[in-house]
Amino acid sequence: MNDGPSPRPGILDISPYVGGEAKIPGVARVIRLASNESALGPSPRALAAYAAAAAELHRYPDGNSTDLRATLGRHYGLDPARIVCGAGSDELIGLLIRCYAGPGDEVLYSRHGFLLYPINALAAGATPVAAPETGLTVDVDAMLARVTKRTKLVFIANPNNPTGTYISRTEMQRLHAGLPPSVMLVIDAAYAEFVQRNDFDPGVELADAAENVVMARTFSKIFALASLRLGWVYCSPRVADVLNRVRPPFNVNAAAQAAGIAALEDVASVDRAREHNNIWRPWLERELAGLGLELTRAVANFVLVRFRRPHDVEGAFSFLHARGILTRKVAAYGLPEYLRITIGTEEEMRAVLSAVKDYMVS
Repeated sequence: MNDGPSPRPGILDISPYVGGEAKIPGVARVIRLASNESALGPSPRALAAYAAAAAELHRYPDGNSTDLRATLGRHYGLDPARIVCGAGSDELIGLLIRCYAGPGDEVLYSRHGFLLYPINALAAGATPVAAPETGLTVDVDAMLARVTKRTKLVFIANPNNPTGTYISRTEMQRLHAGLPPSVMLVIDAAYAEFVQRNDFDPGVELADAAENVVMARTFSKIFALASLRLGWVYCSPRVADVLNRVRPPFNVNAAAQAAGIAALEDVASVDRAREHNNIWRPWLERELAGLGLELTRAVANFVLVRFRRPHDVEGAFSFLHARGILTRKVAAYGLPEYLRITIGTEEEMRAVLSAVKDYMVS
């Protein structure tokens, strides 16, 4: 008999999130293409700001991220009072679910959406509900068909990870129009800066106009500050007030705030990262398609590659692993036949293509 403390019902039903690998034993130089990290690294100005913050490590950070929110407001044309910053957008997503859902409630997301949505729902005691996708893309009609009286939040990653696909501004507006006002729509736009499509909106328009829409963003991708865990949401004043009541008082450290401000101000660095991605993602897509592999129509900084059968994925993953190349298996997302490959440097892209070619003929 176990007389010790027991977790709340549902906690032990959670399969812990497993991130992409970062090391290979015995390999000094690993090509890391598993976690959608930046190919070019942080802005030099962000690195300098981070280093300068070292002299003040004995001081508590600004608990309201005031300067960072002001800079975000200027950069994106938003009201800083409606911005809440967090230790990555992951923290804020978890807080939203804790604040607005609990036992007896449902959290709706698309079938191949980010794993943290169902994990956080279960942690809050709510029931995660997955709506099927069409062509590995969010299906608005399927989402709306699964909205019930128990639905409290709807999560859409746009562009989606791991599929790399997106839905248009019109489709997102149609989804929102079909939701009851009591249901919160959370648009997770972590990869928005990579998208250059006329029909795409990261969620600003809806979040500006509607009380029940939240846009989540991150500094982990194009701004290349993943290790600092820095994210933010834009929402109605009412939702911002709720989040500010429950978030930890010093949830964003001072070095992260300083680096985030500097990264936003270094527009040229972001442009270089986007231009690099615009060159090497299409290049890798063309080359892999030329080998007979199937890819989704991705718009972020990674590609999703289908290898026909699950055992082909295992073989390809292991073959690349032996070459010192880390990619990401996505069976946990319901995609056992696929590998996700982050866009890296030119050298890394040529190396991964060479390895895939060798695997295909092995």
